[in-house]
Amino acid sequence: MLVASFMLFSCSSNKDNTLAYFNNLGDTPNGKLPSPPSSYPILVQSDDELVVSITSAVPEATAAYNLPLENPATRNALRMATQPRTQTYIVDQQGDIMLPILGRIHVGGKTTSQIAGEITAMVEKDVKDPYVKVDIVNFTVDVMGEVKMPQRVTAERQHFTVLDALAQCNDLTEYGKRDRVYVIRNENGERTYHRLDLTSSEVFSSPYFYLRQNDVVYVEPNQIRIDNSKYNQNNAFKLSVISTIVSSVSVIASLVIALTR
Repeated sequence: MLVASFMLFSCSSNKDNTLAYFNNLGDTPNGKLPSPPSSYPILVQSDDELVVSITSAVPEATAAYNLPLENPATRNALRMATQPRTQTYIVDQQGDIMLPILGRIHVGGKTTSQIAGEITAMVEKDVKDPYVKVDIVNFTVDVMGEVKMPQRVTAERQHFTVLDALAQCNDLTEYGKRDRVYVIRNENGERTYHRLDLTSSEVFSSPYFYLRQNDVVYVEPNQIRIDNSKYNQNNAFKLSVISTIVSSVSVIASLVIALTR
């Protein structure tokens, strides 16, 4: 009994922090976390959907640089003149988009700020003080594995972290390994992966801590989940075998009864 009690206490004490994040912060109430990468730009890729808004102090001067609105006859003319118009463009496989008047512009491998600056330089040749804003609207991340709500998450900002994605999925389950969270990414035409340890504060300094569009976040299950899954599969198999045997015996019994009559 003493040995069993000691083993039970040891197991429970070892598992105290299995659900905790950033275990190495210690017991101090204040401190500094590792600094994130100095620059982590989100680069535009093929199939990205961009919202491009071109306007100026005189909206009529930049109207031709935007795609025409649907059903212009039903639009209020004053509202059209005073509010900027946003249009979406799909980046083709060459990394280009087609803008009215400006024509084909290469945006692949550039940040939204760089693209906005280049478009501004083109427009200001004919328009005084133009304002250009470019955003990625299909910035999504797939979150899978041991999270409470696996789903495709839409990032509302470019600085989107693993913790942001997990929070939108209502956190990890109790069966998720906090030290084995994988980020799968398409880089230069190749699939790469990196393992993050959420039990350590060093995760904040990882370049994979900040997500990119089309990343996949996968949380590995712990051994308890694996064992439970195997146990359930074995039970299902045993139940299927027993059901088959019972059915077979029932058929044989029915045949025997019919023949004896």
